Amino acid sequence: MSKKVIEKKQFAVLGLGNFGFSLAQNLESFGCEVIAVDSSEERIQEIADDVSYAMRAELNDPDLIQMLGARNLDGVIVAISENLEISILATMMAKELGAPFVLAKARSERHGKILKKLGADAVVFPERDMGSRVAKSIVATNFADWIELSPDFSMVETTVPRQWVGQNLRNLAIREQYGINVVGVIRNKQVTVNMDPDEEFQDMDMLIVIGENEMLKQFSEEKDS
Repeated sequence: MSKKVIEKKQFAVLGLGNFGFSLAQNLESFGCEVIAVDSSEERIQEIADDVSYAMRAELNDPDLIQMLGARNLDGVIVAISENLEISILATMMAKELGAPFVLAKARSERHGKILKKLGADAVVFPERDMGSRVAKSIVATNFADWIELSPDFSMVETTVPRQWVGQNLRNLAIREQYGINVVGVIRNKQVTVNMDPDEEFQDMDMLIVIGENEMLKQFSEEKDS
């Protein structure tokens, strides 16, 4: 039986400050293809070995997003907040050119509201949210990592529950039972997304899970109980 080929998701990350740099590296480690873009040749050289493509370009170039083929990507991350004009223009252009998902970094509530009005599907405040993320990681001790996607939804990494070992997604009906979605598994340091629903979980698996914060908390409390 031939294996089903799963296409990798493709994202463009515009701006390689600390947030954009880290996000690009993590998306690539999760099995995505990442195009990392920055005006600094030094930052491009630093990340070149960690992403699929790294290119130096002026972020205020109006033709940049069109050249990247925003419509054919799974998402564009506008990781620029210091220059409001570039942040706003890049977000607007990404949506106008058909990017299916645009996540934009904001430095203030007002900046965030403008980005949302321009069509950003998600707005993040990395500096403000860091405290929240650290607090959640301390409280939710069953999770190895907790990444807030919005005020209500998060993505977590967690060890596979003992009672799930030897079972599969289809039999466990995880979404129906727990209200969460397993979007990937980390096995032997390799990340697999769109896991085969009939593939059995193994003892050392790490799961990548997305869900409402309240449902994730309930799952954390029930896990391994």
